[in-house]
Amino acid sequence: MKGFWLALLLLTNPAFGAVEAGDYDAFWLWSGVAPQPVLKQAKTLYILQGQINSTRRAPQRGVQFIAQGMSVPRLTQGEVWIVYRAHTLHWPESIYTQLMGQVQRWRDAGNPVVGIQIDFDARTQYLHEYVDFLRDLRRRLPQDLRLSITGLMDWSSNADPAAIAQLNGVIDEVVVQTYQGRHSIPDYAAYLPRMNRLGVPFKIGLIQGGAWEEPGYLKGSEWFRGYVVFLQNP
Repeated sequence: MKGFWLALLLLTNPAFGAVEAGDYDAFWLWSGVAPQPVLKQAKTLYILQGQINSTRRAPQRGVQFIAQGMSVPRLTQGEVWIVYRAHTLHWPESIYTQLMGQVQRWRDAGNPVVGIQIDFDARTQYLHEYVDFLRDLRRRLPQDLRLSITGLMDWSSNADPAAIAQLNGVIDEVVVQTYQGRHSIPDYAAYLPRMNRLGVPFKIGLIQGGAWEEPGYLKGSEWFRGYVVFLQNP
């Protein structure tokens, strides 16, 4: 019961443990979110550039690539990850062609693109299917392009260890989301002690203005690589 009231306090009192973007240097920049002064201190940016949707509406039945986010800028510092929000894993060849072409345009403009990130809500029981998709995507990427994914906190507790183990050598990092929508998940602290079980480099994804209290043990984790803050409009 004590844990319940603490979680309630964190959610109802933004001043207590609220995520201040200015305390971090890695950010998600999503479509429709206005740029903020804090971006000047960014060392790493995860920038949305499209969604992959399945549609049954005529005349475009099938899988569709929808470009989103900012037009190709000219960034000169830090690291840039191009992010794609996926609602299906059944991609035709045309989707890969569009995605690779877009990444190449960012690179041709001189942007320091180091990798792509797939944002897909893979349910724990379907992780094997997701790993197969990622392995195929990894083979298609240039060798100098890294692969990142977002992950759900319950992977650390409920996922098949064999499926998690297969991520080794396929992805370069997983960014575990501690929020849903515009708010932190109340019981996030219950999952964090088990993150080392993933056995892959991981970062913690936070929501700007959300509840967060850093546990002392996290920075001592051999796999922990820092934080990424999801920026949002006030």
